[in-house]
Amino acid sequence: MSATGESILVVDDEEVMRDVLSTLLTQAGYAVTLAENGLEGLALAKRTAFDAAIVDVMLPEMGGLDVLEELKRTDPDLVVLMITAYASVETAITAMRRGAFDYVAKPFKHEEVLHILRNALKQRSLQDENRQLRTALRDQARFTEIVGKSQRMQQVFGLISQAAPSRSTILVVGESGTGKELVAKAIHANSPRSDKPFIVVNSGSLPHDLLESNLFGHVKGAFTGAVYAKKGLFELADKGTLFFDEIGNIPLETQAKLLRVMQEREFMRLGGVETIKVDVRIVAATNIDLRRAVEEGRFREDLYYRLNVIAIQLPPLRQRKEDIPALALHFVDKYAKENGKNVTGIAPSALQVLMDYDWPGNVRELENVIERGVVLTIDELIEREIIPDHVRSAPVFHVPHLTVPPEGISFKDVIASFERRLIESTLESTRGVQKEAARLLGLKPTTLNEMIKRHNIAIPRERERRGASLREVEEGHAKPTPA
Repeated sequence: MSATGESILVVDDEEVMRDVLSTLLTQAGYAVTLAENGLEGLALAKRTAFDAAIVDVMLPEMGGLDVLEELKRTDPDLVVLMITAYASVETAITAMRRGAFDYVAKPFKHEEVLHILRNALKQRSLQDENRQLRTALRDQARFTEIVGKSQRMQQVFGLISQAAPSRSTILVVGESGTGKELVAKAIHANSPRSDKPFIVVNSGSLPHDLLESNLFGHVKGAFTGAVYAKKGLFELADKGTLFFDEIGNIPLETQAKLLRVMQEREFMRLGGVETIKVDVRIVAATNIDLRRAVEEGRFREDLYYRLNVIAIQLPPLRQRKEDIPALALHFVDKYAKENGKNVTGIAPSALQVLMDYDWPGNVRELENVIERGVVLTIDELIEREIIPDHVRSAPVFHVPHLTVPPEGISFKDVIASFERRLIESTLESTRGVQKEAARLLGLKPTTLNEMIKRHNIAIPRERERRGASLREVEEGHAKPTPA
């Protein structure tokens, strides 16, 4: 049975033994490199990556067991076989403790050496495959739900890959529905903590006293109802990652305690006196401007800087529309499997509707629309008619291409003209319902009303009423309605 070209380092001070092993291993298909002492063998191992080494225990200047130790320090995965004429149980145990795969006594049978070597290399190969599989699974886990080929998302993926292996605190910033928790999970999955807990803290859903009890735990009798001691999320996340979702909502009282834990890596349970040390990586997310919250006194400045070590900005879906087709198909596949439906894609007309919509709810809203489509469709493709009315009826705006003439142009006039046409078109599509128009434009109703007055825009119902009044006047049945 021939080998597959693995490289073997042989370290033996006896020339005859080097020749025997060289011939035996070469005929078996291995690539062999010879060294006559330990120092030469170590020098070769530092220059070349070997698959295995065969080392004599009794070597001049530097003993074989010391050579073994240095080889394993240089390459922990290196397979090392120890070989000697002075076999003893004590020597064998020492060699195995220092990392040898096996131990062969002289004189040995050729087939015995080859058999042990094949087993050793097979085990190393399995270890390599398992390591590659774990890496592949970790890579798959970190980006399974984060879909995007746009330049903005590639930058996000790059930041995740660079920042995840570190211990640094990471702040994920983005609008609601952009996938901040998915990024946090990706960071955890691609970190050395991936096999440890990933725990989510819903920062804004609890009053500060209950939030602190959840974070730090409490001792028995700490407060009314504390009938037993309870570990907090910091303890449960030890050696892992604690993800603070919407950290901007944490009360000021809790912010100070959180800052101390991040600085000191220790805390006390509520009502307790014992200091508990933890090793927890913090990833936080926010959909608000924390800097402005600091200026307004709603967020501690020192905590903001402690959190904002590495910031990952997630773009809203409307700024990466080229990712919509891939995202939509990803969700079609996901919900078709979940619901046992034979839905394979999206009709071109339906996809165009998705591309034209601005998605104020971001990826989460798109996911909901696709899930609805998969459940309701009876065809293999999601057709345009299955898309919800508010998505299909949303006005589509294409910014006109403008070329600035040599004499220049009034920027304010162009913007004002486009703003007026945008509002008029939206009002037409909503049949004059200002509240719906404000929603489509992402404005407050009061703001839209002020803009309508500023541009002196007549909403459709007013036009219809004026038209009817004029007709009545012409027919002699009414007086004109003042404009």
